[in-house]
Amino acid sequence: MPGIAHAMEQALIHQLRPMPRIGLLSDTHGWLDPRILEHFAEVDEIWHAGDIGDRAVITALERIAPVRAVRGNIDGGALRQEFPEDQRWTMEGVDVWMTHIGGRPGRYEQRVSGILSSDPPDLFVCGHSHICLVKHDAASGVLHMNPGAAGRHGFQHVRTALRFSIENGRPMGLEVIELGPRAS
Repeated sequence: MPGIAHAMEQALIHQLRPMPRIGLLSDTHGWLDPRILEHFAEVDEIWHAGDIGDRAVITALERIAPVRAVRGNIDGGALRQEFPEDQRWTMEGVDVWMTHIGGRPGRYEQRVSGILSSDPPDLFVCGHSHICLVKHDAASGVLHMNPGAAGRHGFQHVRTALRFSIENGRPMGLEVIELGPRAS
């Protein structure tokens, strides 16, 4: 039966294929901590949740892995032209939506709240607040991820980023990367 053999072959390939590792950061504001390059050295994809600040940040990240990025409120000119306000895609069965200004569970921005009510993703990624937060939102049923701020500008005390895998249709193995004090 070719159908069963093909299905078994596909299941084996899926088991042998490593699950994608993701590096997630936001709010670099034109500066990329060199330690990010070390922490993201083994990732398969990098997601930047806005406030990039300078195209050179994306160029440096692209040397490591493919980058998905959205523009933030400080991104002007060419960055606004190159990067959309929102990105939505499916990876390994996970419906991902990324935007810069999103809010947080219980206090989402109005635009975001409407989309989370009418067409919720599995994983909602945003930046802007400079506060690292990963939380399941029971009201919308989404996993909310904000990596905090990786740049030197802002009010955060510690610069942060996230690293995780997507396995069996869900984010797994989450790591919070602390990059040191904001001013360093």
